[in-house]
Amino acid sequence: MTGQGRAHVTAAPAGDPVRVIVVDDHPVVRDGIRGMLARDDRIEVIGEAAGGEEALLVVRAVDPDVVLMDLRMPGGDGVSAIRTLRAVDPVRPRILVLTTYDTDHDIHAAIDAGADGYLLKATPRAELVEAVLRAAAGQSVLAPAAARSLVDRAKGEQLTARELQVLAAVARGGTNREVARDLLVSEATVKTHLLHLYPKLGVRDRAAAVRAAYERGLLGGPWDRPDQPR
Repeated sequence: MTGQGRAHVTAAPAGDPVRVIVVDDHPVVRDGIRGMLARDDRIEVIGEAAGGEEALLVVRAVDPDVVLMDLRMPGGDGVSAIRTLRAVDPVRPRILVLTTYDTDHDIHAAIDAGADGYLLKATPRAELVEAVLRAAAGQSVLAPAAARSLVDRAKGEQLTARELQVLAAVARGGTNREVARDLLVSEATVKTHLLHLYPKLGVRDRAAAVRAAYERGLLGGPWDRPDQPR
């Protein structure tokens, strides 16, 4: 699954290696990941952290392009760290979860917090390197188990008729005020509908929501008219 509709990400300049920090509570695991990545001159590991709280300090100190984040650590869990980093900056650094856990709960929590990808520690070296490079370029990367979990969740979360109306009006170029006027609702109601439909589509902004809706064939139906009932 690629492309989560993120805003533009400024990757490392062409020719410069992608700057990475590794966050894991096991030193042996950190050493192993560092060694795997060090064999590719397109990537430079510039820091490590043993927990989520330490990761926040390291990110602030070295400004990496990509963070490889474990989830369950005694020094602060990964999901909380992801959420804090995203509150500071919604797009940088790119965050790839690298964990042994592939439960729906872990996957959804990490992605909802703002992770840009979800990989398992069994990922082969070549795939890990490719994932780091793709993340730095602004793409999202998901292990097959994570992709299936998110697809299954999306199938179970259908947009309401009103949410589809709002999205169709947005797709026609309407601002929140214009959409509210056309649908005879308040701007606050429009914003609420948008906030509810974003997670259903797995996106975080209007443009990405419209794109995802077209890709899934959700736009162009009878809801694409402002005179439909609420």
